[in-house]
Amino acid sequence: MAMLEGIRIIDLTTVIFGPYATQMLADLGAEVIKVETPGLGDVSRYLGNGKPDPTMGSIHLTVNRGKRSIALDLKKPEDAATLRELIATGDVFFHNIRGKAIARLGFDYESCKAIKPDIIYVHGTGFGQDGPYADLQAYDDVIQAASGTTSLLPRADGNSSPRYFPSLIADKVAGHFGAQAILAALVHKFRTGEGQEVAVPMFECFTAFMLTEHLCDATLDPAIGPAGYPRQLDPTRQPFPTKDGHIAIVPYTPTSTARLMGLLGSEDMLASPAYEEAKAKGRHMPLIYGEIARRTPARTTTEWLKIFAANDIPAMRVRDLDDIRNDPHFAATDFFRPREHPEVGAFFEMRPPVRYGAAPRRDLGYAPRIDGDGEAIRAELAARRD
Repeated sequence: MAMLEGIRIIDLTTVIFGPYATQMLADLGAEVIKVETPGLGDVSRYLGNGKPDPTMGSIHLTVNRGKRSIALDLKKPEDAATLRELIATGDVFFHNIRGKAIARLGFDYESCKAIKPDIIYVHGTGFGQDGPYADLQAYDDVIQAASGTTSLLPRADGNSSPRYFPSLIADKVAGHFGAQAILAALVHKFRTGEGQEVAVPMFECFTAFMLTEHLCDATLDPAIGPAGYPRQLDPTRQPFPTKDGHIAIVPYTPTSTARLMGLLGSEDMLASPAYEEAKAKGRHMPLIYGEIARRTPARTTTEWLKIFAANDIPAMRVRDLDDIRNDPHFAATDFFRPREHPEVGAFFEMRPPVRYGAAPRRDLGYAPRIDGDGEAIRAELAARRD
């Protein structure tokens, strides 16, 4: 029996944040009913190319697998009534509609609690609802900018222009917080019988994530230095060139650093006055990184990896995104699985990365078509009424 089997989540979320959270729970066995707008459906359906149906884009396949879809126009009384029936059958109701809009539709927390007193009502927001940004729209770029994340790459490489991190990282981090929040609320419900309202704000979630290391010396009051973790912002902290590519090497401890310098033939640098002076000021890492970069082009990546593995030096080949599916470790762990979607055809699926020894692996199912399960869900509700 899958760990969350028997848990039903009514999911009105769109784009990445909410769908990513509920997919993680679907992977654990929860039944996720994805409520979508008739016709267009969730905008995440159009992210990445879809074949032959543009509503079945590649990113939709990776954030909505294992869910059931029903299309409802909540401005229509009959469809709103259907959603109320679904809420009455659910354990969790999750949406990312702004507060005033969801209240106008009649699905604010108090309204849903009247339908199902022990409902776990999760509101995914851009910003905390008790602050001045409460009513602002939020997307990944907006949150990266507001959290200071766009200032990190310029600090690291000296380019003065703020830049986005090339990932929907704020959405995905908030998704993890959302899944965690739902699991915690379910545990509370099982212990006490109580449902509750849960707010998951992207801005606060992502800022907490980024400032874990980057609040740094500004943590203290008064601050003893600026925000920003120096090791992460060091411009010389880069993959190192080899004869045929690049390699990541981490000289993290004094012991491993000394061993690495010996393997590179650079023992003398660690005893030099310049290094001792830099180390006393906590500014020695650029010297180490520079020495590594000077030495690594002498051998191929494979040659260095063999040497470092034999001497317990953390290192890994730098791979291109287009080559990652060929990684031998992923092949051995069955991470990328070839599958056949009934509408899309052949595709690769990433299995859930966490493995549980006490629970069977669940059949992950497929990402649904818009309203692909609508008829069946309506029939189930009708049978329940009877």
